[in-house]
Amino acid sequence: MKIKSARFILSAAKMSDCPEDQIPEIAFCGRSNVGKSTLINALTNHRKLAKISKTPGKTRLINFFLINDVFRFIDLPGFGYAKVPQSVKASWRKLVEDYLANRKNLKAVVVLVDSRRGLLEEETQLMEYCLYYNIPIELTFTKIDKLKSNENRQLKINCAESFKGSETHCSFVSALKNVGLQELRLRLDKQIRS
Repeated sequence: MKIKSARFILSAAKMSDCPEDQIPEIAFCGRSNVGKSTLINALTNHRKLAKISKTPGKTRLINFFLINDVFRFIDLPGFGYAKVPQSVKASWRKLVEDYLANRKNLKAVVVLVDSRRGLLEEETQLMEYCLYYNIPIELTFTKIDKLKSNENRQLKINCAESFKGSETHCSFVSALKNVGLQELRLRLDKQIRS
């Protein structure tokens, strides 16, 4: 997949705000501060497409980005680290769950995991939710440049063993070092065409 154009379309606070069309979508979801916006920017070669903040929890809406005028990347609100009231976190969770359960043109969810922390309960629950709704998962470990080579190797071995025989595919990326991005673009291209 070669990304020639990428632009922000809109932010949605509720499902009725989402575009009503059949354009294929790939959603990016994970903990706050896992690097969703950074990865979207790296994949699209646009440094300022998705807003990046050092403060976790800045993505509070569903953000839509039109790619190559034929499909969309969706930046979903993060979960976990954000220092906001529980009621706000609950509203984000409902928004994400509504999107995943009801979006007919959703082709796959890129579940982002910080490679230094590994899969935690929230990511596992997100994956189970996606599997329940038959949404393909692209499990993507971010920030692999922060791992030592033996830690990186062990992470890949653990993933291969954990997801052997499943349809879940593991990717290992570093947006800052441009590692694994082309492979992930190819995986997402297959999901969009399926």
